[in-house]
Amino acid sequence: MRIALGIHYDGTAFSGWQSQPHGNTVQQALEAALREFGGVALPTTVAGRTDTGVHGIGQVVHFDTDLDRAMFSWVRGVNAFLPKTVAVQWAQAMPDDFHARFSAFERTYFYVLYANPVRSPLLHGRTGWLHTPLDLDAMRTASRVLVGEHDFSAFRSSECQAKTPVKHLYAVDIEQQGDFFIFRFRASAFLHHMVRNIMGCLVSIGRGRQPASWMTHVLASGDRRQAAPTFMPDGLYLARVGYPDRFDVPEPNWAAWPFPMPWTSS
Repeated sequence: MRIALGIHYDGTAFSGWQSQPHGNTVQQALEAALREFGGVALPTTVAGRTDTGVHGIGQVVHFDTDLDRAMFSWVRGVNAFLPKTVAVQWAQAMPDDFHARFSAFERTYFYVLYANPVRSPLLHGRTGWLHTPLDLDAMRTASRVLVGEHDFSAFRSSECQAKTPVKHLYAVDIEQQGDFFIFRFRASAFLHHMVRNIMGCLVSIGRGRQPASWMTHVLASGDRRQAAPTFMPDGLYLARVGYPDRFDVPEPNWAAWPFPMPWTSS
């Protein structure tokens, strides 16, 4: 049987998603819990690998097993062996052709930014922080340039292993609620550090260090050196992975989202 899980995690203390020799990754914590619950190794395949300090509210994995367990048992049983910063939100049997990564046709990331003269210890690791105000309109104007199918080489990490830098960014939405700025990025796929590099440019524009028109120059240059430094990972969340309707993948548990939600849906 192929089973998919929805995973919610605080990535602050983890060295990213993917298993590494030194341990301390979300994947290793999840697979250790699966082994404890199932009594056998259950390797997982993930929808999207996240970096050190990046969080997930809509992460999806799948694995194959001969074990006959009720779906609610996979949720409660695995959660009993997970650290408090990781939780399975749902479990669902899937057809054999479902693939957590390759069946996905889009991904959505949120970035939460707290703009206040004084940092908040309660938000440490869970939001980005700036002590200066931001120009919302300038950031919105700059973000429109990015929408569409483009070569995003200027926002690509040197460690990126994607076969092509051409991606289709369907939408960038930016809303402000009090001191919180919520950024939503929805695309066919993302390059390594792409959202954080775009965030660096948007913040530079929002702070008045560059005009909104600068984003056009950066995108057209295809040169990572022309863009702003990579922004901090703290406020970045893999919010949702889109799959064809026939797989009936559950929506993320938005009741657990701890910040303002400017949009009525994911």
